[in-house]
Amino acid sequence: MRQRRSFWETMADAADLKSEPRPGEPLVELVGQCRVLIENHMGVMGYGCDEIRVKVKYGQVIICGQKMMLSRMTKDQLLISGCIDSVRLCRRER
Repeated sequence: MRQRRSFWETMADAADLKSEPRPGEPLVELVGQCRVLIENHMGVMGYGCDEIRVKVKYGQVIICGQKMMLSRMTKDQLLISGCIDSVRLCRRER
């Protein structure tokens, strides 16, 4: 069965915008070494001062570091601050 594509996916393909994030797609932005901004998240899966796990459409984004905290959390955006050591995407198994 063929999966139906959204209007925005069809428009992005027609405009050849493959390198640009589509509406609703997770966007992870590293700001220097002290902040990570995640847009279109699906909630926090785990929280500690050295690791924060955030659920996204494709699995989890795992941010590791020191003295980390959730600076701001809205329905659409999540801002994590602290001394960031790594940002990793763990895709769910298919």
